[in-house]
Amino acid sequence: MTGELKKMLIEEHKKADYSDSASDSFEVMFNPNGYTKKYELEYEEAQGAGSSASPQVFGKIKPQDYSFEFLFDGTGTAADKVDVNEKIETFLQITGKHDGEIHRPKYLKLSWGSLIVKCVLKSAEITYSLFNPDGTPLRGRVKATFSENVEETLRVAQERENSPDLTHIRTVVENHISLMSYQIYNDPGYYLQLAKANKLKNFRRLSIGSELRFPPIKNGTA
Repeated sequence: MTGELKKMLIEEHKKADYSDSASDSFEVMFNPNGYTKKYELEYEEAQGAGSSASPQVFGKIKPQDYSFEFLFDGTGTAADKVDVNEKIETFLQITGKHDGEIHRPKYLKLSWGSLIVKCVLKSAEITYSLFNPDGTPLRGRVKATFSENVEETLRVAQERENSPDLTHIRTVVENHISLMSYQIYNDPGYYLQLAKANKLKNFRRLSIGSELRFPPIKNGTA
C-alpha cells in the first residue's frame, strides 16, 4: 500500500557476515525526525624538524557513523501505553548488551525505507523528561550512534578492488588503454606492458566490448 507508515527496524545477528537469521529485533515507537551521517577520514602528520607545515599522510577511512534520536512515550497519548524503562531496556538489550555466546554485543542491521545499514551500537545517551508522581519515567529520549560494520573479508575485497598487486579483468568501453592503465595502476604509463601482456597488435585500436587482463605490477613491470 502506497504511503503506508513503516517504522525503523533494528535486527540483531550473532555472525559478523550476517549469514545467520536475525535472533531478535526491535521496532521503534516513533520514527526519528531525521538523522546525521558522519563520514570521516584519518590522516597522519609527517612534519619534519624545523618545518612550519606538514603533509597530511592518508591513514584510513573510518567507518561511517549514523546518529538518531528515539522517543519513548509512556503516556498513552500518541501510542499504546508502555513502560518506558522496560522499553528502553529492551532497546539496549538488543543493540548493546554483551552476549555471552559471542563474547561481545551483537551485530545489527538497521532498516528504514531506503536506508539499510549493517552496524554496531557505538553509544546511547538516555534523557528522561516526564515522570509519574512516584518518580517512574513516562517519557525518555535516546540519542544513539551506530557505527558501520563491514565484515573483514568483504572489507579487504572492497579496498583491494583496484589494487595493483591483483590481476583484474576489465571490459573495454572506450579506446584509451592508457586511461584504463591509470584506473588500475594509478599510472597511465603501463600501456606498452599491457599491450604485451594481452598480445595486442595495435593498442591504439581496442575492440569495444572486448576484455583486457591487467596483471600485478612487480618491479615496475606488469
